[in-house]
Amino acid sequence: MKEAVEKLGSHIGTENVLEVKFPIARKGFVLIKTEKLLDAISYMINELNYRHLITITGIDLIKENYFEVIYHLNDGINTLSLRVRTPRDSPKVPTITNIIPGATLYEREIHELFGIVAEGHPKLEKLLLSEGWPEDVHPLRKDLSLEKINQRLEEEKKKGVKGI
Repeated sequence: MKEAVEKLGSHIGTENVLEVKFPIARKGFVLIKTEKLLDAISYMINELNYRHLITITGIDLIKENYFEVIYHLNDGINTLSLRVRTPRDSPKVPTITNIIPGATLYEREIHELFGIVAEGHPKLEKLLLSEGWPEDVHPLRKDLSLEKINQRLEEEKKKGVKGI
């Protein structure tokens, strides 16, 4: 797997690889610059045979003032996870649905729960939350308490919004 990371770094440019970690056998994490995400995903699939997208996860790193989006890819034996960062005030990443069509649901989930926009996504519509759920309430953001979420939901109910 270290060889795959070296090849990836050579392909996208070592200056675009910000951090590499191998916490356990057969598992690696590579932090890259967001603008290299599409190139890195394509290379991993087409050249390194990491063809299975396990999932996409989000992390709210509120103290650092950014979100991290992690793309977990597997080659049948190893899992290599690409990490990118996006600022909290304008959270966006490029969609990977043109490369991996099955990513559509994961990107919708990240958008809905964190407010991270997958730019170019064909249809960022609700997936998990009810239709009346407020567009500006993203329940996995750490700056939202359960009390704040409940308050916003009550406000929407008073407005007569259906589906909550």
